[in-house]
Amino acid sequence: MNTSQVTRNRHSGDSLFRRFFMVWSLACLALIGGTPSIVSATQAEHIILVVLEGIKSSSIQGGATPTLRQLAQDGVVTWSAHSITPPLTVPAMASLLTGLQVEKHRVTAEWETYDFARAFMRSPTVFDYMDLAGGKDTGVFLMDERLYQLVRPEIYVDSQVCGYTKPQCTPETASVYIKDFLKKVTSQKGYGFRLFGVPNLLLVHLPTAAKVGQKYGWNSPKYSTALTSIDTAVDQIIQTYKELGVLDKTMVIVTGLNSGPVSSPSENGKSASAGSKTSELDATIPWIAWGANIKKKHPIAQSVSLLDTGATIMYALGLETHTEWDSHPINEIFQAVPERRTTENELQKIQ
Repeated sequence: MNTSQVTRNRHSGDSLFRRFFMVWSLACLALIGGTPSIVSATQAEHIILVVLEGIKSSSIQGGATPTLRQLAQDGVVTWSAHSITPPLTVPAMASLLTGLQVEKHRVTAEWETYDFARAFMRSPTVFDYMDLAGGKDTGVFLMDERLYQLVRPEIYVDSQVCGYTKPQCTPETASVYIKDFLKKVTSQKGYGFRLFGVPNLLLVHLPTAAKVGQKYGWNSPKYSTALTSIDTAVDQIIQTYKELGVLDKTMVIVTGLNSGPVSSPSENGKSASAGSKTSELDATIPWIAWGANIKKKHPIAQSVSLLDTGATIMYALGLETHTEWDSHPINEIFQAVPERRTTENELQKIQ
């Protein structure tokens, strides 16, 4: 064998080795998550929307709610999202559901006082848009009777209210009720519910921290206990989705209507007294997303409004509809652009 043949064989062997090493490296990258936008960008089929009241971003960051903090650390977060001004409970929830400012949905401060004779809110909600664009269903669990008139009774919405008039309604009991609800609607036995499977959107309203803070003080032991119970409830709801085998296709959003008092809950180093209330609520709120198709460990750069929640839900599910709302999807949080899944029932643009 001459020198040129040895050289050719050596080059051929080196080339084969390089090809093998490249293929092996790419395989390892895929296994360890080196291409997350391809490997783990599963589009969400279910969304859990947790709406809080009276919990500041600093409480989550400080470790008072370890489950919420873990969601923020592992997913995407902004600690400086903004609610409406003033961030009253009923008008703020109306803005979240409709994607509209108060002057458009017309749910004003008067709605803070429940009036049985008052009609339902007239503006369409994200529940309506989800059904119109893709036939998607919603489960709603509210812990404030005043919010009842924001959710019109529809065949695609199953709403339950367990509010302030029932002391037994706590975050823990709400999570147990939600688990029972989900077990029943997935059993194919009906049980009188309007839904027949895990809803595409589950809205859970947990205002206990605000209620306890206003009644007993924002630095009180009972307020700390309320934070723990809320955090435990969120964890239990997520675990229920895991038990049902749908957590890998689920996106979790956590936000708030308000964050409690604007000023510090203590004066001159002393805790606020029990029963003290504030008429000025903090409109700066956390906004967290975690789960299916959500980036990992990503701080949100763009400005986020409470109103953007509805459009983000629609975008995550791949739905489009032509609305009047002021809501815009938070595009940067997604690993991949969601596949369009809008049916032919959506409103058509006027040419």
